[in-house]
Amino acid sequence: MNSIEIRELTKAYGTHRAVDGLTFDVLPGRVTGFLGPNGAGKSTTLRLLLGLDRATSGTATIGGRRFTDLPDPLHQVGALLDAQAAHGGRTARNHLRFLAAADRIPMRRVDEVLEQTGIASVAGRRVTSFSLGMRQRLGIAAALLGDPGVLLLDEPTNGLDPEGIIWIRELMRGLATEGRTVLVSSHLMSETSAFADHLVVLGNGRLLADTSMEEVIDARSTPRVRLRTSDPVRLRAALARDGFELVTADDGRWTVEGMRADQVGSLAAREGVPVLELSDDRASLEQAYLDLTADHAQFAATR
Repeated sequence: MNSIEIRELTKAYGTHRAVDGLTFDVLPGRVTGFLGPNGAGKSTTLRLLLGLDRATSGTATIGGRRFTDLPDPLHQVGALLDAQAAHGGRTARNHLRFLAAADRIPMRRVDEVLEQTGIASVAGRRVTSFSLGMRQRLGIAAALLGDPGVLLLDEPTNGLDPEGIIWIRELMRGLATEGRTVLVSSHLMSETSAFADHLVVLGNGRLLADTSMEEVIDARSTPRVRLRTSDPVRLRAALARDGFELVTADDGRWTVEGMRADQVGSLAAREGVPVLELSDDRASLEQAYLDLTADHAQFAATR
């Protein structure tokens, strides 16, 4: 019931296709990172999913139903698209009370989400006095208000301080552990790598990847091991017999291209070579993402 289903979704503006035949699922029980360069179609996809725009063709459904057909949408879907959307003249509490009344949500939920998002102490202040980070927390509180099974969050860490970033990271993972569907759009690769289990990547309105984060990184990484040993001579000779080379790294360690850490560890154990440190040297999510989207960036600086 909580899954998101996108099927052949297309949105055209004249001859330009902002979304071009997208098909993918977002499943419960994991945090899905929604990535892509500016203009890739992420925001358009979210708007189509929430019924804020009409698709040219294809479907975007939640549990098999369009958002506009859900009887109590805030009970089923919580969304943060724009932290600036709250009326500046209202207090934080009254903003949430208005939303609760509109969708028949018990008023006790207002105080619960104010506490959950850490803004209960400022609930009586007008939103216009809030910092960006406080507005972001209020937007997340609004998304959580109906205790929904599906969460759509667009740049949820924007404006948050380090404590807030850790909090939202733990919140998203906790919601997924409870069996909810969590889709998070972000431009911050370091943050995405800290919370996402699965990635959906767009480029020029088309699907570039729909797979686990590990698979995205592994597909764009050449196996390489970084290590320290007290006997590089014997290890170099053992590696050479298998067609591999031990190379000095800049930091005083050694590297081996084309092998994984478990393979080097097994070889060293077999040869009786002491290994003091051993790890796979994989590409970061940022490196893998840039490689994946290199031909799909709408705006790119020259070097």
